[in-house]
Amino acid sequence: MARGDKRRQDPEDAVGPEITVTATGNAAAASGGTAVTGYRGPARGTDRAPDAPVHLSDTGDTTATNGGIAISGYVGALNMVQRAPQEPAPWPHQVGVIPLRARSFQHRTAVEQLRTKVDGGGTAVLAQVLTGMGGVGKTQLAADYAHTAWEKRGEAVGPDVLVWNTASTREAIVTGYAQAGVELCRADPGDPEKAACSFLAWLTPKTGAKPCRWLIVLDDVTDPADLRGLWPPASEHGRTLVTTRRRDAALAGDGRHLIHVGLFTEAQAVTYLARSLSACGRHEPAEQLAALARDLGYLPLALAQAFAYLIDTDLDCVAYRELLADRATKLADAAPDVLPDDHAAPVAAAWSLSFDRADMLRPAGFARPMLQLASMLDPNGIPNSVLTSESAVAYLAQHRTVGQADSAEPLGRLSPREAMLTFRALHRLSLIEHTPQMPHQAVRVHQLIQRAVRDDLARDEYNQAARAAADALASAWPDVTRDTQLEQSLRANSTALSQCAEEALCHPEAHHVLFRVGRSLGDTGQISAARDHFEQLVGTLSRHLGPDHPDTLAARGNLVQRQGQAGDAAGAVDAFRQLLDQAVQILGPDHPHTLTTRSHLAFYQGQAGDAAGAAASAEALLQDQLRVHGPDHSNTLITRGNLARWKSEAGDPVGATEALEYLLKDQLRIFGPDHPDTLVTRSALAGCRGQAGDPAGAADDMARVVQCMLQALGPDNPEFLSASHDLAHWRGEAGDPAGAAEVVERLLEQTLRVLGPDHPTTLVSRGVLAKWKGLTGDLAGAANDMERLLEDMLRVLGKQHPHTLSCRGNLAFIRSLAGDLPGAADAAEELLEGELEILGPDHPSTFTVRNNIARWRGQSGSPVRAVGVLEQLLADRLRVLGPDHPDTFTTRHDLALMRGLAGNPVSAADAFEELLADRLRVLGPHHPDTFTTRHDLAVMRGLAGDLVGAVDALGQLMKDELRILGPDHPDTHATQGSLDQWRAVTGTPSSGQ
Repeated sequence: MARGDKRRQDPEDAVGPEITVTATGNAAAASGGTAVTGYRGPARGTDRAPDAPVHLSDTGDTTATNGGIAISGYVGALNMVQRAPQEPAPWPHQVGVIPLRARSFQHRTAVEQLRTKVDGGGTAVLAQVLTGMGGVGKTQLAADYAHTAWEKRGEAVGPDVLVWNTASTREAIVTGYAQAGVELCRADPGDPEKAACSFLAWLTPKTGAKPCRWLIVLDDVTDPADLRGLWPPASEHGRTLVTTRRRDAALAGDGRHLIHVGLFTEAQAVTYLARSLSACGRHEPAEQLAALARDLGYLPLALAQAFAYLIDTDLDCVAYRELLADRATKLADAAPDVLPDDHAAPVAAAWSLSFDRADMLRPAGFARPMLQLASMLDPNGIPNSVLTSESAVAYLAQHRTVGQADSAEPLGRLSPREAMLTFRALHRLSLIEHTPQMPHQAVRVHQLIQRAVRDDLARDEYNQAARAAADALASAWPDVTRDTQLEQSLRANSTALSQCAEEALCHPEAHHVLFRVGRSLGDTGQISAARDHFEQLVGTLSRHLGPDHPDTLAARGNLVQRQGQAGDAAGAVDAFRQLLDQAVQILGPDHPHTLTTRSHLAFYQGQAGDAAGAAASAEALLQDQLRVHGPDHSNTLITRGNLARWKSEAGDPVGATEALEYLLKDQLRIFGPDHPDTLVTRSALAGCRGQAGDPAGAADDMARVVQCMLQALGPDNPEFLSASHDLAHWRGEAGDPAGAAEVVERLLEQTLRVLGPDHPTTLVSRGVLAKWKGLTGDLAGAANDMERLLEDMLRVLGKQHPHTLSCRGNLAFIRSLAGDLPGAADAAEELLEGELEILGPDHPSTFTVRNNIARWRGQSGSPVRAVGVLEQLLADRLRVLGPDHPDTFTTRHDLALMRGLAGNPVSAADAFEELLADRLRVLGPHHPDTFTTRHDLAVMRGLAGDLVGAVDALGQLMKDELRILGPDHPDTHATQGSLDQWRAVTGTPSSGQ
């Protein structure tokens, strides 16, 4: 060794003691000193122990420990002596310290998988990799396995050598291997890399040598690249066990078997908490332990942390859960000062290294902002489309972790492919579960990882991430409901977001995704849930924005709308009138919210039975919308469609048809043929065609609309389901009840699969199917089906819902078809009580029930009484509906029929003559109702004594029905039967004789 350096000192000062050291050791130098490391023999002239620390001082101070020696200043001479290699340790031998078994260790599926000797194909399992998110207990499982194996050392099945290596870095792996090399195979301690290689080579059995059974545990591998060239050899005498958060493909090569370690089950979590607390003399109710386990997501590390905190602070489960629920409390605040079971870090810090490492994986710098978005959403599944949406990628690009980004990559726009690669990077580090095969729930993040990410955000960062997540949800939400599963996932994510970021979503204004959730519930038939959502939203916005804020008023409007959809149309009218007064006062008459409120008010006027009032309100609204919005605005077009509908309901199908035809032309020009509003207008036009007396044409038109809706909107869309019901209706009205039943039966299969058995659409489909089933002749089966349906409607919707009332009316109708007219009338009278209470005396449905009761009572033997009831009903219908309304015509028809049955066929024939003239004028000569009036007029003429006139009239009617309705229509068959009867009475031969 050189005798000095360039800082030459006085020769006398240059003479120093002669020191002997041996190779390897650790030393640190400071204050300008020089450190020399090694296993040191005694300094000359001393008898100090070779492993004692040495402290020398001259021109600088330095300290050496762990067998090293530190030299400061000028050294005259230094002799280096290599100590002879130590003898190999005898077997069985352990290198490294195995962690203690965990408190209340739970036997899990992974324990059995670790004990597997061969895989499913019969190949020996020589290396296993325990992978999973931080905190699931991988090290504890490995420690239990190692302890169990080591307890069998010396036996035929036990290992001769066990090495426990903490493997978080490549240097740590090499150091652990080197230590084993020194202790087991005379490796050179002065060259750790070489010693590590010697140990790995020693593990391979040598010909003629006694084989060594070994177990090597590499705990907490952070980067698979650290194991390049350092994997133990595949040997039938050895086994390798790795624990890691990573799940890269590199870990699964060369026959290694990956075992995914998941969370505790609820039973395991409760057992762990109960046993751990019991060991400390504490007992908690099982239901509280289960609730705490759910709050912690069944994460073993979090459960261990909670147990220790409960003991250290003497809190009970309820108080600890309240602490966790407090959004002002961070996870770190809920951790004990000292963790149990030798855990290295609390939950709050368990993933910090993984966060940093994920940001370094390609594409660099996007992992952390991606986690920030995902931490705001549903831990049980986030759609791919949300986190790759335009709003999401804009947030990622803006918040890229620049310090971690590769300088060669520009900080620009993120592509969808890079977003997917970011998912995979987070997945590889077990920070998320990414399952592309489940696009609606593709990304899952443990709730405590989400909490840890949110805890790390400043207030402004938190609010910005929350609004960005809301933007991403809104941009991924389709305008048209085609996929109910996607809708459900988007609602769940929106709910999770509002729970953790309510304030952020309400300032500076309410984010529109809050409204989208409620509308989605309503669109998919979950009216009660939609009403509850908007009721809660009104309260939330009132607190944050005040009761008079436009967004609060809009939420109130949505709430009232769901009140009407739930069956309380009259209550909705009153509520909308009150809301309209406030909107005009606060916002002004031309504000969009005010105009929308007027639109809803007009709609529920019609739903409450006031079709004429609804048409008048819609007409007035339309003029203001034309002035404010213009003719091509979507709201203006919607009002035009509603106006046409109420015109039809008010008894003007011709005017409605003309209005819809003009509307359709404009919608085709503005929206195109496949837009939902265009298709709805086509559906309404088909309905008008049927109401005008052409049910067969209506069925044909509706079939084409349904096919277009299926292609454009999908089979789960509410408009498609509604149009399918209309198709069945018009097929049945056209004389094909079997075809109608077939359509509804297919529709019912769809709604059961997509919406479930208790969805309102499913229940309605069951009722329509039972009706058409009865009209095909299976009256007993239809009655049984309707009775079971009524039970379900009472259970799901309640007795006051319009669907329930309709079901009770249909059940009475089926009984009448079966010939039980008194039973049908009794059921209708019971129904009338509910109609009067819920819908009111002037509702069209109430009028219909009154009409049915009178007809069935008259047909079952009380025609005189029926005449009086129908005369009163006619006066009410004339007052409410007017003289030309189809329902008014129906009551006039039944009144004339009851007069005939009461023994006054002449008066009945005169009434039918007057009714026929009006029906010809309003409905036209080919309308089915016109045909019905001609039929009954002919019968009454015959009963009044004009037998020839009756035969002639029925013969002419028969020709017209054959031409218009066809030979297979039920009305044609009925006319043929009546004609044959009157011919038999008069002795007139039939056309076939």
